[in-house]
Amino acid sequence: MTAARDYRRLLVTGGAGFIGSEYVRQVLARDDGTMITVLDKLTYAGNRANLEPLDEHPGRADRLLFVEGDIADPTVVEPLVAQADAVLNFAAESHVDRSILDPEAFLRTGVIGVHVLLEAVRRTSGGSDRPIRFLQVSTDEVYGTLGPDDPHWTEDSPIQPRSPYAAAKAGGELLVRSYVVTHGIDAVVTRGSNTYGPYQHPEKLIPLMATNALHDQPLPLYGDGMQIRDWLHVGDHAGGIDHVLRHGVTGEAYNVAGGTELPNREVLTRLLRHLDKPWSLVRSVPDRPGHDRRYAMSGAKAAALGWTPRTPFEHGLPDTLDWYAANEAWWSAVKSGDWDAYYQRQYGERLAASTEA
Repeated sequence: MTAARDYRRLLVTGGAGFIGSEYVRQVLARDDGTMITVLDKLTYAGNRANLEPLDEHPGRADRLLFVEGDIADPTVVEPLVAQADAVLNFAAESHVDRSILDPEAFLRTGVIGVHVLLEAVRRTSGGSDRPIRFLQVSTDEVYGTLGPDDPHWTEDSPIQPRSPYAAAKAGGELLVRSYVVTHGIDAVVTRGSNTYGPYQHPEKLIPLMATNALHDQPLPLYGDGMQIRDWLHVGDHAGGIDHVLRHGVTGEAYNVAGGTELPNREVLTRLLRHLDKPWSLVRSVPDRPGHDRRYAMSGAKAAALGWTPRTPFEHGLPDTLDWYAANEAWWSAVKSGDWDAYYQRQYGERLAASTEA
């Protein structure tokens, strides 16, 4: 394992989102003097309330500066990058379903926004004795899909995205690689597996099903529900990203894998059992276009760097469900505004055509 690099002035884009806010809370909890600037556009995926727990610790809140803005706007990005030792790009439109409905927003954030960040890093680092480290947070979805017996993806597996969301993330990764090769910037990439935990937007599988079940509403399960995902707790994901930031080799990508492959149907079974809700709530709905069948990554490269996940799914899932049960005010606020229109657009016709699962 390489010696850890020390970064005390961090720019965290998308830091009010699900994984980004967990990273911010985690780093500031170390109380080591690290200063964090969060840049977030506060779209539906960014929620200022995700950072409110820091208000209970004034010493930590004092080391956080929040800036509302767009990573695709150079006038906002450049002065913030100039003050940072490291830039971590969590900013993303993050849901495959929404990328099918509105792909342009994903390209603006995932490709144009990454380009703007990289240009600011290049200009600030050029000729400097203080190069800025750039970390791009990506996803296992850039790899495409696996068959039931295919070996796990490694970082050398081909990138074959199958949705606008995954294509935008792959495009961002390729831009990062090009700036490492062409301009010599110091950058690394992480590819995380399916992440779950507190503060996740209710559009995603576990919070959607949990919040619907808590109100005895139908649970829309795509197709046969046998799509397999590798589950990773958000606390582990944030910890893996920080480890790669401080130990990763310039130009390299690292899988941040959970090591827990489960089909969606099994996740729902466990979820309903914990919440003491009946399976009759589950409705089989028509599948989404191009739904990837299986994701599974090898975490060997990150393990060689000194990182492995710590939270078993059998502990992390109940804790997550208990958090949603205890924090209805948080998710009810998220399920406001344009939520009903989105939900109707995404699931209305599907639920009307649904059958018993």
